[in-house]
Amino acid sequence: MANSLHTLPNPSRLGFRYQFPGADSASDTAFGSISFPSRLPAPSLKSVQYTKKVKPIMAGHVSDNVSVDISLSPRVNSVKPSKTVAITDQATALVQAGVPVIRLAAGEPDFDTPAPIVEAGINAIRDGYTRYTPNAGTLEVRQAICHKLKEENGISYTPDQILVSNGAKQSILQAVVAVCSPGDEVIIPAPFWVSYPEMARLADATPVILPTSIEANFLLDPRLLEAKITEKSRLLILCSPSNPTGSVYPKELLEKIAEIVAKHPRLLVLSDEIYEHIIYAPATHTSFASLPGMWERTLTVNGFSKAFAMTGWRLGYIAGPKHFVSACGKIQSQSTSGASSISQKAAVAALGMGYAGGEAVATMVKAFRERRDYLVKSFGELAGVKISEPQGAFYLFLDFSSYYGAEAEGFGVINNSESLCRYLLEKGQVALVPGDAFGDDTCIRISYAESLSILQDAVERIKKALEAVRPAVPV
Repeated sequence: MANSLHTLPNPSRLGFRYQFPGADSASDTAFGSISFPSRLPAPSLKSVQYTKKVKPIMAGHVSDNVSVDISLSPRVNSVKPSKTVAITDQATALVQAGVPVIRLAAGEPDFDTPAPIVEAGINAIRDGYTRYTPNAGTLEVRQAICHKLKEENGISYTPDQILVSNGAKQSILQAVVAVCSPGDEVIIPAPFWVSYPEMARLADATPVILPTSIEANFLLDPRLLEAKITEKSRLLILCSPSNPTGSVYPKELLEKIAEIVAKHPRLLVLSDEIYEHIIYAPATHTSFASLPGMWERTLTVNGFSKAFAMTGWRLGYIAGPKHFVSACGKIQSQSTSGASSISQKAAVAALGMGYAGGEAVATMVKAFRERRDYLVKSFGELAGVKISEPQGAFYLFLDFSSYYGAEAEGFGVINNSESLCRYLLEKGQVALVPGDAFGDDTCIRISYAESLSILQDAVERIKKALEAVRPAVPV
């Protein structure tokens, strides 16, 4: 990742100026005042009508001005753009313009896709395996997924209970749309992956956010869950290991949650297990569908992006009762149709690399753990920072709220996670994600899916930037 580290021109000389909506502090005119899209106006019951005058050009005919309705669906207006995507794109633009920003916003492994997977993809192209596949995925890859789920997760499926999609993200969206009706509630523990609430809104459902605490390692309290379930509750989304916290749900806690779920016939569970192989002993992964009575009401989502370093291959899948999976397939058939034939061949090779990805994945996980240990130690040395040591994934979700209220010379007041990230981008040239994007404004998320040397540079930059800022709240 040398492109992040070259000595490059001063950003202020490059003419960059990103204005935050409604901002008026000194920092608004400084480098790094990048806009992190956040809240859009609340949707109205009726679509607001906007018109634009245009003059059509028609052969042999001159027309008067006509009005064109450019209004958008209230459903779209209710959805916030992804802040992680926005920050990643903006940080990338800065790097391309010559600003030496270290990008720790995106959740993308820095490793290359393992060689056996790459070779399978290349061979698929050479062999002419480049045509459409069945909508649900090839029988070969679905059988391989069934074998993996049986051997590694203890859950049994048949190929017609598997749907392969263009990434786990598509699988999750299709599941939410397939099972939720307007007015249904989707229960989401916070901190959450940024897309969960917005997917609920796209389904005309209501996201119900259940807070957790750093003291409890950001794990859902079953008592709070039980208190918040209503007759409208349709879907509970669980993510373990978690994005953004790295928390892993122990089996005992999942069993308590399952006991509560079992009392409510309408309540389904979407278990997002995309980070299952990136886990640090002694923590272990438990698939929710493997718990007693939960197979019938669990939709298990997984994919190849994270553990196999296949983000660009765009391949994920959902497993569950045929009734629900077929509904997801119906949506897919009218949107993207089947996933890439080449990626599916590569996925078969990935699943053939051995239990939990074999040695190649184990090597990546070892590196992630080393990076985690370094960051936990380094940030533990900073006054006022609270840490919940992640047990999986490759994120650190740090509580920096003791710095809120502090004033930085030439920047202004740091009053929330967004302004802190702006400050660190401007003064340290490190791109991080504000915690408010994940439903917890006390924290910021750091992705350690980067080399240890880059992380070491990032820590030094962050510490140096914070030297000028004393925690506003006494530690």
